[in-house]
Amino acid sequence: MNTTLEDAERLIKTILKTLTPNGSVQKIVFPPFPFLTSVSHLLKGSDSIFMGAQNCSEHSQGAYTGEVSAAMLQSAGCQYVLVGHSERRMYFKESDEQLLSKIRQALTHDLKVIFCFGEHLSERNSHLHFETVNHQLQTVLKHLTESEMEKVVLAYEPVWAIGTGETATPMQAQKMHAFVRSCLGTLFSENVSQGLTILYGGSCNTQNARELFACPDVDGGLIGGASLKGEDFCKIADSFS
Repeated sequence: MNTTLEDAERLIKTILKTLTPNGSVQKIVFPPFPFLTSVSHLLKGSDSIFMGAQNCSEHSQGAYTGEVSAAMLQSAGCQYVLVGHSERRMYFKESDEQLLSKIRQALTHDLKVIFCFGEHLSERNSHLHFETVNHQLQTVLKHLTESEMEKVVLAYEPVWAIGTGETATPMQAQKMHAFVRSCLGTLFSENVSQGLTILYGGSCNTQNARELFACPDVDGGLIGGASLKGEDFCKIADSFS
């Protein structure tokens, strides 16, 4: 819940002007709902920057005042949607059942899903972080088919490292990402697990991005506060080169 419309348009223009052309690195921006169509117009003609929404309703349509459906997002120009972000889980108490319904709505309307998961500090300190993550993955993703999983990107969010200035070490991130890939290999197949994109989403910034992205099972980042500065967004994207 950041930026005004003017701020959002300025941010996108800065990114478009600053970004190093590199078609092999996919970039996705997630504007607030009211700015989606404006940002979509600004991104027309860009072949390496896509647009997603920060959330969607688990309902297709109807008397759900204030909700935004997957069909609305698709018609506004979105190609992606976040589901299960830690803040949605924490503040809005979204259940596994809701998250599955949101994924189904998104896939029905040709949106790719970025499914978020991760442990709290108490769970990590109690050595329950692998168990917590496995539960979050299993309870929702076991209901999807292998072909549906091809349209899902995973994003590991160590909740203790979001907005705190803390970040997982590259070794901690790699261990969890490798564990996630192993879990999905058991749940589906080795082909599915090896084909998955798994993003890291815990205070990734210009200082640590290159080291995190060098980990073999870290395929990219879900960037929070650092993405509100266009130059920093571009520096993080360039960390792949």
